[in-house]
Order: sequence, then C-alpha cells, then structure tokens
Amino acid sequence: MDKNTITVGRGPGTGQGPGWTVTEEPFTTPDATVLRRAYYAEVAGRYWERSVTEAEIDEGMLDDTPDRLAPPRGRFVVGRRDGVPLACGGVRLLDPVTAELTRVYVDPRSRGTGGGAALLAALEEAARGLGAERVRLDTRSDLVEARALYARHGYREIPAYNSGPYAEHWFEKPLAQWAE
Repeated sequence: MDKNTITVGRGPGTGQGPGWTVTEEPFTTPDATVLRRAYYAEVAGRYWERSVTEAEIDEGMLDDTPDRLAPPRGRFVVGRRDGVPLACGGVRLLDPVTAELTRVYVDPRSRGTGGGAALLAALEEAARGLGAERVRLDTRSDLVEARALYARHGYREIPAYNSGPYAEHWFEKPLAQWAE
C-alpha cells in the first residue's frame, strides 16, 4: 500500500458500514477543491444562517493558500468512501512540535460512517510525520458534530491558543509516537 494512503477497515461483521480510504494529495486537485468549497459553504452557511453564494465561497477561498497545507510544513488529505471523495482535512505545523488541524470536513450524507475517524487517523499520522508531538485545533460552538467527534477521539478542550475571529473552542491531543 502507498505510504500516503490509509485504509480504515469497517468491514463485514462490524455493523459500521464500508471502509474509507484517506490519501494525501495536493490541496489544489479537483476533488480537494470541490471538498474545500463544500466545507466553506457549510461553515459559512451555518455561521450566517443562510445559504451562501458561489461568489462568497470564492471570496472565502482567496485566503486559503495551498502553501499552508503542503510539504514541508503541512499536508492535505482526501477521504473516499467506495471511491467517492466525501471528506477532507489539512494539518500544518504551528511550531516544531505542535500541529494544527484545519478544513476538516465530511459530507453530511456520510456522517456517522467512520469518515471523521478515518480523517483524524490520517491527519494525526501526517502530523507525526511532520515531527509533531501534539495536535491542536479550533472550532465554533455551532459545529457540534465536529466538537463531539474530537471529544470521542481523545481531544480535550484547552485555553485559547489563537485569536481567530471564528474560534470559540480550542482542543488538543498528545500524539503517541510510532512503535519501532
């Protein structure tokens, strides 16, 4: 298997649906771009409590430059379920031992099928590969599904580590190192 691919088994007998494959790929691939646009549409729409326009999504993506989530200081992944791209996320170094998750998104039609767990596993592995010893993230109060996902996977709330305009909750998880 490719070292940049993680397959999360959720196979027969688990009662948890088909497996997910999460692959590192450039931030600018067509699949990654469609997923990032869906991410922006959802988070902006929930924030503004209305549907957002394509122009608003375009404007929001202007600040989302690919160099933030590209080697050597970051990574971007796309999750596929049954070969269909339905999830994405990025990780970047804040300092030599601290990584930050960003743009974590699972298509609403696939929530509850293991996609979020698969993304977190891939992003945490990517963070370790960048040398991180811990992962942090920020999120908003209205993103209750995201906050529940992070809590289920060992992230704990911490004091604010940034002053992002939309950050209302901050989480951190120590990363166990690979077994030799």
